[in-house]
Amino acid sequence: MTRFFALLVAAAILPWAAVAEETADAIGDPTRGTKIYSKCSGCHLVGPNATDRIGPHLNGIFGRAAGAHEGYRYSKSMTRAGNDGLVWDLETLDAYLENPRALVSGTRMSFRGLKQAQDRADVLAYLRTYSDNPANIPEAEPTARKHEVELTPEILAIVGDPEYGEYLSSECTTCHQSDGGDDGIPSIVYWPEEDFVVAMHAYKRKLRPHPVMQMMAGRLSDEEIAALAAYFGRLAN
Repeated sequence: MTRFFALLVAAAILPWAAVAEETADAIGDPTRGTKIYSKCSGCHLVGPNATDRIGPHLNGIFGRAAGAHEGYRYSKSMTRAGNDGLVWDLETLDAYLENPRALVSGTRMSFRGLKQAQDRADVLAYLRTYSDNPANIPEAEPTARKHEVELTPEILAIVGDPEYGEYLSSECTTCHQSDGGDDGIPSIVYWPEEDFVVAMHAYKRKLRPHPVMQMMAGRLSDEEIAALAAYFGRLAN
């Protein structure tokens, strides 16, 4: 990895067009990174039409301060890291992908990390094609992400009652922490409501293979799922 970053430093003295070519070569294989990124795409979208979902979209991630993407509600720990000077560059992104909690201890991201250096390099090469800094490369087509289950417009149109969701949430919070913490169990706070609803219906229809979640979701009505989505989507952390 030391040689990897040395190549990047050396490339910095070249004109920007040459930097783009040299840096792309030094980072890794973006085509292979596309496949590895599938582990991330359930939460993070990229591309000109990308939006924030469970996690913020990753357009323009290079050179951006941590916790600084406007409109996304970050954990207090991520916001604090940005205020303390954490900026996403090749080195910090590599460290975060290897072990998110080692770099930002209170992050809500439940992903355990990519342990292979080449995997991380390839993912960063892929993500770099969506960032105009330092490469000035136009952003590419968005990563495709289909819902696990197609729901009717009537189900998606249900407006959940967050107070009712709070009443129902006690069974959820026996495992999931309401403050957004994660001790091996994914955080469910701040999810976009539609993502929450889709995930619960996927468990309900046994398309997601977790027997406890299948049982829990199977007991919930469409209105109760919507209420839980509204409650957890609004929790402060």
